[in-house]
Amino acid sequence: MNYKSVADLARDLSCNLHKVPRDVDLIVGVPRSGLMAASILALLINRKYCDLAAFLENRPLHNGSTRRAHASEMTHPHQARKVLLLDDSIATGKSMQEVRQAVAAASVPCEVLYAAVYATAQSHAALDLHFVQLELPRLFEWNLFHRWELERCCVDIDGVLCLDPTHEQNDDGERYREFLVNATTLARPTHRIGHLVTSRLEKYRPETEQWLKAAGIEYGQLHMLDLPSAKERRQQGTHGSFKAKVYARLDSTFLFIESESRQAEEIALRSGKPVLDFGQQRLVQPSWNVSRVVNRSASLQRKIALRLKALLT
Repeated sequence: MNYKSVADLARDLSCNLHKVPRDVDLIVGVPRSGLMAASILALLINRKYCDLAAFLENRPLHNGSTRRAHASEMTHPHQARKVLLLDDSIATGKSMQEVRQAVAAASVPCEVLYAAVYATAQSHAALDLHFVQLELPRLFEWNLFHRWELERCCVDIDGVLCLDPTHEQNDDGERYREFLVNATTLARPTHRIGHLVTSRLEKYRPETEQWLKAAGIEYGQLHMLDLPSAKERRQQGTHGSFKAKVYARLDSTFLFIESESRQAEEIALRSGKPVLDFGQQRLVQPSWNVSRVVNRSASLQRKIALRLKALLT
C-alpha cells in the first residue's frame, strides 16, 4: 500500500516543478483535494490561482498583498493564455473526464493542460502531465478518515480520535473518568471504522462508548485491554503487544492507525502488517520476521478452516 502525507504532497510538487511549462500563467484547482495541491503549486511557482467554478465563470482573480504574482495585470481567469488544471490524484479518470466536459461546455478561450499530482501507470494517459506515478492501493492523509477503507482499519483512540490525557488526568480514577467523557476531538471520521483498538482498560468501556456516541463516531467493534488497573498495565507493558494481537487475528484489516511511534513499530513487527504512525504521518512496513510468517500462516489456516466448514454444512 502507498501512503502520502500533506508533507509528501508538498515535497512531490516541489521536486517536480520542472514538469510545469514555463508559460503557464494560471493554476486551477479541482475541488476539493485538488484545491490544496493547486494552492501549493501556485505559491511555489508564483502564479495566480483559483478554483474550478471561478475559472469556468470567469470570476475576478484575487491576490495577496505581500508579493506580486506572475502576470499581475491579469484580473480574470479567461485572460490567461495557458492554464494548468490540477487535481490531487487520478485513478479511473472519470472525475477528470467530467472536468474536461465542464471546461468544453464553458467555451473558455485559454489553452488548458490537465494534470494530477498522483497517477497510476494506466491513468496518466488521460492527462497532459502528472507529477508522480503512484499505484493502487493508496491512501492520503487529507482523506484518510473519509473513505470506505476505514471499515477495514484498526484505529487507536487516544492521540488519534482525541487528545491524550495529561499526567494529572491519567490517575485511573475520577479525573480520568472525567477526561474520558469530555475528551477533545482530533480526527473526525465521516465513515464507519471497522475496529477501535485501545489500551484503555475494559472497566472504562461505558465512558468510552458514551464519548464515541457523543462525538458521532461510528464503528464496528471496540477492543479494550482487560486488566484490573493502569498500574498492572504499566507493569506488564502490554500496550503494543495487545494491539498487535488483535490486529493480527483480524484477517479483513489491512492498516492499523496508531498515535505513538514506538508502539507503531512494535505493532508492525508483532503483527506482520503495516501500521500508520499517525503522529509522524509515516507508514511503518513490517519486516520479514517470524511474527509475520506465523501470522500469515495462521490467517491462511483460518481461511481454509472457514471454507471447509462452509462446504461441510
